[in-house]
Parts: sequence; C-alpha cells; structure tokens
Amino acid sequence: MKIKVFASKTALAQAAANHAATTIGDAIAQHGEARIIAATGASQFDFLDTLTAIPGIDWSKVEMFHLDEYVGMSEEAPASFCRYLRERLINKVGLKKYHLLDGTEDPKALTARVTAEIRKAPIDIAFAGVGENGHLAFNDPPADFETQDAYVVVNLDEACRRQQLGEGWFPTLADVPRQAISMTIHQIMNATEIVCIVPDARKAKAVKACFSGEVTPMAPASILQRHPNATIYLDKESAALLSPNTVETYAC
Repeated sequence: MKIKVFASKTALAQAAANHAATTIGDAIAQHGEARIIAATGASQFDFLDTLTAIPGIDWSKVEMFHLDEYVGMSEEAPASFCRYLRERLINKVGLKKYHLLDGTEDPKALTARVTAEIRKAPIDIAFAGVGENGHLAFNDPPADFETQDAYVVVNLDEACRRQQLGEGWFPTLADVPRQAISMTIHQIMNATEIVCIVPDARKAKAVKACFSGEVTPMAPASILQRHPNATIYLDKESAALLSPNTVETYAC
C-alpha cells in the first residue's frame, strides 16, 4: 500500500484520475479491454469529473462493475447509486458494458448474476473510498474479511446511515435504508490495482484508524494495507491525523 497526500482535493482528484487513466489505457493495450470497479458517494465527485474529462480513454473497451446499492432503491431516487453512475460516468463517456446493482431486484438473483460476470476475468483497477466509520464499500465494522462471496446483503450501521444523511442524500435518518447490496472485502481485494480516493476533514479519524493502526475488521479499509498495489489518495485535511512517520512509511 502507498499513501499520497495532496494540498487540495482538486490536486488529489487530478492525480488519482491520471493514475486511473494510465491503468485503464495499459490494460486495454495489454489485453484489449479494461475491467474496472466504480465507487460512488460525495468523495468521488471530483475524481469522476476529472477522469471523464481526460481525453484518449477508449471507453468502448471498458467494462464497469458497481460497488454497492441500497436494497429496495429505485434508480429514479435521488440517492440511487445506479443513477449516480449513469449521470457521472456511464452517460458522460458513453460506456456500453456495465453491471449496475438494481436495488429493486431480488438480491439473491442479482448477486448471482453479477457474481458470474465479475468472475469471468480479473479486475484491472478498483476505485474506492473510505467511509466515516472506516467502511470499504458498504462493509461496515465489524467487516467480514473471510467470506469468499463476491456480493452480500449487509445491514448498515447508524454511523454509516448518518453519513448518508449528512452528505444530503436523504431528508431524514428514517429515510436512509437499513440494508444494502455490497461487494465484499474479498472481491475488492482481488482487484489487480486499487485506487482509494479519500478527501475531506470528516474522513480524518477513519484515515488514521485504517492506515496508522493494525489491520482489523473494526476498521474495514485497514485491509488495504495488505494489498500489493493499493494507493490511498488523501488531501491535507483527510491526512491531518496521520503521523509524519506513517506518511513517510507508506510514501512512494
């Protein structure tokens, strides 16, 4: 794992997007396609805006998988992550091959179908974030590090649900769903490369817990410390609680 710290979230987004574009281009050059996992949430806004504006990416050769979605969530709902990905990635670049998680579909049938697709070939790069509670996708603490499934239905803890409320996706806490379909820790860690985008001061405590302490299910994203090719992109606010020694230890 590597940690990179930037002076602003704009600089963070540009560097992470350049990194992602290079990996996508290399994958297409090497085996004719790139298979990616896309993340959602407020932390990904600038990154996706920047990535989709980079010229020269052959999006016709990119296949996208989706990290998570709320159980029962219609794509028409403002908080839908399917809607988010259509608006911020799929429609902007004309992506043709993608596997969205339809929250209104039977979860068992949905996860079986998408699992069959994601296991057809390796994932070249996964984009991810870290929740305020340290979650990776919707794997809230204590996260399941053992399951070999690709997707599971999870119960969302209150900290996670309050984050969704705080980001403005829902009008009240009661409106935030209590369950979601999430890609598992195992499946995320199977990606050849991971780019984790974590801006903002509100993520500083989670960043410290996940990247300056031990690997533990109570800090789910701490598992990234064990990935052979994960890069954590931070701004100075999200990195504020890391010791200089931690930053130096994981610097490129």
